[in-house]
Amino acid sequence: MTVENKIVVITGAGRGIGRATALHLAARGAQIVLGARNEAEIAAVAGGIKAAGGQAVYRVTDVTRRSDLVALAGLACERFGRLDVIVNNAGIGPISRFDALKVDDWDAMIDANLKGALYGIAAALPVFSRQGNGHVINVISTAGIKIVPTMGVYAATKNALRTVTEALRQESGPNLRVTEVSPGFVDTSFVEAAIADPAIKAAMQKRKKELAISPDAIARAIAFAIEQPDDVEIGSIVVRPTAQD
Repeated sequence: MTVENKIVVITGAGRGIGRATALHLAARGAQIVLGARNEAEIAAVAGGIKAAGGQAVYRVTDVTRRSDLVALAGLACERFGRLDVIVNNAGIGPISRFDALKVDDWDAMIDANLKGALYGIAAALPVFSRQGNGHVINVISTAGIKIVPTMGVYAATKNALRTVTEALRQESGPNLRVTEVSPGFVDTSFVEAAIADPAIKAAMQKRKKELAISPDAIARAIAFAIEQPDDVEIGSIVVRPTAQD
């Protein structure tokens, strides 16, 4: 049971859960392919991995563009000869009440959180088919498990991805593993950085201070799913603070 020498593509890898996952897997011997929109951030993560003796490459990637995901999977094959795992982690969360009518934000969440993961799956599956094996890991959210005000569209995108993940699992056969990981409240800037409403932002920051867990906890869960023997699939993992409702 190991992640050593696994070739892992991670989207949204410049910060938060993606960054933590990249660093954790690299420290355990995986070879990492980093994708994110911010080049300075993924370059810094790759630099840190290399400085610690690991292997990493990166490519600026906007998950709302299918061609970017195809290129990211291609980079893995070009540099490391194969692709073992894709972690569809990139996403955004500009949450708001429905009556705020932030329709552009709704569209953006659908494009990044749902279509972005679908594009990642579409980029990886042909590679996995050629190889005869592979692993899709979709980072979802407990926001889709407990529905609360202001998170309606965000939760909807995550539950749509949950449906995609389960259908893919059932279609996958014996040589493709499929895992969903649902983080609870994690100590990142992911949500409140995109929230315009001051009251909602203040409430999220207060809640984060009270109970958020480290993104390293999610990285460990992802590593657990990857390190299983090839005939063992971890279908679903929920990781949240013990104090979270």
